[in-house]
Amino acid sequence: MQMWQGKHFSITDPKDVRTVIYQINETEKEFLKDSPKYTVQRLDFTEELRGEVTRKTFYVDNPSDDEDQLVILSFGKDRVVVNTAVLNGDRIYITKKPLPLKFNSLYSEEEIELKDFKYTPNLKRPICIIDPETTEEIKPKLYFDEKTNEVKGKCKLKPYKSYFAFEIRDKKDD
Repeated sequence: MQMWQGKHFSITDPKDVRTVIYQINETEKEFLKDSPKYTVQRLDFTEELRGEVTRKTFYVDNPSDDEDQLVILSFGKDRVVVNTAVLNGDRIYITKKPLPLKFNSLYSEEEIELKDFKYTPNLKRPICIIDPETTEEIKPKLYFDEKTNEVKGKCKLKPYKSYFAFEIRDKKDD
């Protein structure tokens, strides 16, 4: 018999809104020299249609003993609302006001390849690129860079299409 250990919580998406949630992981000290300080991991979810709204239940597979930091991305027709949350014990605390962000756009009229994402030893990455129409991640092709002796990734981006990308950093890293 397989046991699932973790936590879960539910949110409700209004019509034409699709929410995805990422858990922020801090890299262990022994790997910090060659790895990003933070990585993100998308939470699995199940969804249930309830009339005009969708109830989504998100699952945190490996919750920490104290609290887990989360990033909530709600994709609408022409915008993305970004909130943060803390999962502490059996409670989730979500910010009341969306976060102010510093951002750059990813748009090209030619097919481009975004490359050189560094990965941590457990193959987590610090940056995430999302197709806002489907809310699916753009999965990179992994390769081994023999010059730097690191696993890296490349993402192909389609022309004439917008993407949403984010990376978690400390304020002093800007």
